[in-house]
Amino acid sequence: MGRPVMLGNGSLTVGLNERGLVHDFYYPYVGLDNLTTARSIPHKIGIWIDGDFSWVDSDEWNTTVDFETNALISAVHMQSERLQVELEFRDFVDPEYNAFCRQVTVHNRADKNREVRVFFHQVFQISSAGRGDTALYVPEVNYLLDYKGRCALLVYGQVAAGGSGMDQYSVGNFGIEGKEGTWRDAEDGELSGNAVEHGGVDSTLRVSLSVASQSSEVVDYWVIAADAQYSAEKIHEVLLSSGLSARLDKAKQFWHEWLHTATPHITDMEPAYQNVIKKSLMIIKAHTDKRGGIIASCDSSIYNYGRDYYSYVWPRDGAYAMWPLIRLGFTDEPRRFFSFCRDIIHPDGYLMHKYQPDRAIGSTWHPLVHGKHSELAIQEDETAIVVYMLGEYYETSKDAEFVESMYATFIQPAANFMTDFRDESTNLPHASYDLWEEKFSTSTYTTAITYRALLTAADLAEVFEFPDDAVRWRAAADEIAKGCHVLFDAERGTFRKAYLLQDDGSLQFDNTLDISSAYGALMFAAEAFSSKAIRSTFQVIEDELLAKSPSGGLPRYEHDNYFAADPPYLGNPWFVTTLWMAQYYLQLSRTADAEKLVGWTLDHALPSGVLSEQVNPSTGAPLSVTPLVWSHAETINTLLDLKT
Repeated sequence: MGRPVMLGNGSLTVGLNERGLVHDFYYPYVGLDNLTTARSIPHKIGIWIDGDFSWVDSDEWNTTVDFETNALISAVHMQSERLQVELEFRDFVDPEYNAFCRQVTVHNRADKNREVRVFFHQVFQISSAGRGDTALYVPEVNYLLDYKGRCALLVYGQVAAGGSGMDQYSVGNFGIEGKEGTWRDAEDGELSGNAVEHGGVDSTLRVSLSVASQSSEVVDYWVIAADAQYSAEKIHEVLLSSGLSARLDKAKQFWHEWLHTATPHITDMEPAYQNVIKKSLMIIKAHTDKRGGIIASCDSSIYNYGRDYYSYVWPRDGAYAMWPLIRLGFTDEPRRFFSFCRDIIHPDGYLMHKYQPDRAIGSTWHPLVHGKHSELAIQEDETAIVVYMLGEYYETSKDAEFVESMYATFIQPAANFMTDFRDESTNLPHASYDLWEEKFSTSTYTTAITYRALLTAADLAEVFEFPDDAVRWRAAADEIAKGCHVLFDAERGTFRKAYLLQDDGSLQFDNTLDISSAYGALMFAAEAFSSKAIRSTFQVIEDELLAKSPSGGLPRYEHDNYFAADPPYLGNPWFVTTLWMAQYYLQLSRTADAEKLVGWTLDHALPSGVLSEQVNPSTGAPLSVTPLVWSHAETINTLLDLKT
């Protein structure tokens, strides 16, 4: 189960599942502290009509989950034929305030007036495992409060347009002492009114309304996140006075203005592609913390199948996410991301595996020892791609003042590290982990991006008048170019995935066919690698890897077993790698072939347009995190390439 809708404002991020229910609630950093019980149940919504009760995630409800093309506002529709009722949701995170807002239109499709009660259930875990939280009812202003330490969540519901507020509530325990939660209390249409609980807590509120035959009424609901109760109350007062309709209009205006930056670059594209780009841009933005970090994916459902989330800042993923934004003229997000990287770079000039959005180092599965040697637990390509992307940002924006401020603090130490982090016997980069985070080796991809990053750094050194740096880094790049011939397997006619330098000076080759080897050579080091070798490698990839499963698409490399399906085929198709193949086709002017792969990508998206990391090779169903920011970044890049 993925997240077909992700809503956010750079501080509060909310993920809706396929039923349109809240499943992830991150605050105050994007992707860091998930305040929901994402491994158990989502926040529930129940409907009581004339004595009949139903939860909207039951099978009797037909639900579609989407979001708007021009604003990060949900478009969720629920229908129950038995109850003769339809619900329309417009959900958003307020751009100005940390408030998740739901405006629910209740349509009565029966030929009689009806009493309708809408129940909103919420269960948060602010403290570790939610065992130290408090939830209570605040009578003076009629809201629910869930708090622990410096986190307060204010919950409220009302009939819209100045109507009555919530008329019943219940606060209770969840997940402890055998208690299922207050949502059970709602199923008879009445709530007990228990006013406080602590430990593992949840709450449910009720909004009652009368809906005339073949008519509709609107319910407003919000959850405000703040550092203290009084701070949350200030926002609550704003929402009460303005109403959600006004805040919804403000949210639309914000997103229209933000997307306007991209408009000049996409107006001459066909409308369907314009919509894909705008939706992908908003997904990237929703994963971008206002302090600069870019989360790979805020979909917490991966935690049900693995040991950790994707809710980290990988410098590589962040740099790739910035690439289409840079091409489309955005400046704020790239500047914040580069500043983030400046602040986290190691004093020795390299970036670690991944980070939290608060700049703390993230978890890793890379050991600090390989064989008998102490080794850095890094992927050198992550350092290199950020340097390269800084060059792309400078070329597009001509923002000399900002890029120059990054010179001594990031560009210089990173380029010096890449210059020195090489093996004397080959002049190629010393072994580190590959971009897929699996193999400790000197990979073709890392070699290619390191080469390009050194040339980028040398170009910037010349711009900012550091000629000695430019000479040194350009010389290192030249030495890499002269040594990279060992990365070609002449017998197969393809680039090797990698090699590992042995203690006796020999090279242990990994000849696995990997799309990243060809893509890296093509995009970053075409002059260092033979153009004939690049074409030959892509041809073998096309012949042996492309569309070799019923689902089509392209795996990362042959016999990839990450999330291996049954049968495994040669590996699961990934959107990133399939789109890389499309970009190669475009360089050959094979536009029709590229368009087919773009079409395959869009055909395998969720109905909301959200793209997963990979798909099941047999069924085409999404696998792994959904959405993956990198998938959307490559989609935009490919469509921009297609335009040119």
